[in-house]
Amino acid sequence: MTQDYSQQLQALVSGGLSSLTVTEKDFMSFRKAWLAFPQRKEIVGEAKRNGTVIYHFDESGNVQ
Repeated sequence: MTQDYSQQLQALVSGGLSSLTVTEKDFMSFRKAWLAFPQRKEIVGEAKRNGTVIYHFDESGNVQ
């Protein structure tokens, strides 16, 4: 199943999602969408075990 990370990133910004979990195997697909996303500096990730990263939207672009 192909994820539409562009739509999921937009949902993060609009408040439709509180977080987005990306696994190691999906990271390159996510990265492509993230690099093209205008507000990418406001999408902050927190690394977890086994290559998983949980992203959230931070309007300031900084972790609080």
